[in-house]
Amino acid sequence: MDVQLKIHRFVEGKKWVDTYNVPVTTGLTVLNALTYIKEKLDPTLSFTSACRSSICGACAVRVNGNAELSCEVLVENLLARYQTEELTIEPLGNFTVIRDLVVDWDPKYARIKKVKPSLHPKDDFTSETGCLQSPEDFNKYKKYAGCILCGSCVSECNKNTLNTDDFLDPFAFVKAEKLVADSRSKSPAEHLKAVIDAGLWRCFNCQECTAKCPKGLDPAGAIEKLKEETFKHHLDDNVGARHAKAIYDDISESGTLDESKLNIKSEGYIMSAMRLPMALRLMNTGKMDPLASHPVNPEIKTIAAIVKAAEKADKEEA
Repeated sequence: MDVQLKIHRFVEGKKWVDTYNVPVTTGLTVLNALTYIKEKLDPTLSFTSACRSSICGACAVRVNGNAELSCEVLVENLLARYQTEELTIEPLGNFTVIRDLVVDWDPKYARIKKVKPSLHPKDDFTSETGCLQSPEDFNKYKKYAGCILCGSCVSECNKNTLNTDDFLDPFAFVKAEKLVADSRSKSPAEHLKAVIDAGLWRCFNCQECTAKCPKGLDPAGAIEKLKEETFKHHLDDNVGARHAKAIYDDISESGTLDESKLNIKSEGYIMSAMRLPMALRLMNTGKMDPLASHPVNPEIKTIAAIVKAAEKADKEEA
């Protein structure tokens, strides 16, 4: 059986799609298929790869609209998943394409500097004693050290697709959480201030970065942990943090959201006043009534118990 690969090509500003037929053999990966095309069908095809062992991250591409490590994913599994004999291969999304499936990483490396990606050890460490830490402390961040910079999280990030100017790439937040969670760090607040300025609270929470991470690192979870750490370090004087706290307070106290006051609690009276035209439209359509009393959910005891259980589980995890 052959698989039909439709590969998006890009050379010197010109775009087109080429179709290739590749025989499917047991254990054939997408990278194997691309190599087969380059060696036997079309030597002009360009893509990147290095280790072929799911370690370097260089070979990530989009297959049928989803980011994949091409050296890891099997063609036969993809055909079964999509119930087809045809696969479309594109370069990663939210990157500038250099040629065919090759994307430009230089701007991404430059952006990661915004989180101040260096560990400054505590003053009590010395060159003689080193920077020792317990296995328990190491386990708090070790999974984030497994990021291979494949770009899959960036490719599928909906916030990056909308606007990259006010939000970093998900792997940058993973790097920041690794540094903040490291018990050897002298200045976790330094990294937290940096990620707040870099759009921490603008995450859509769509979970696409976590769903597509081939290493199971949970970038979305790292972003949530960073948000939590901002409260612990009293870096919560911003719209995002106030919005989260307003929701928490409403749910804890009444079990429902008081949406008529949510914006005021988040942005303050002056900024909220600038949204008056929208508020009037909402009132006109019956979607908001600022004079209505805020109801208490009849299941408030159950909701309060869930909140307490979640807080307890979070403390035990920490």
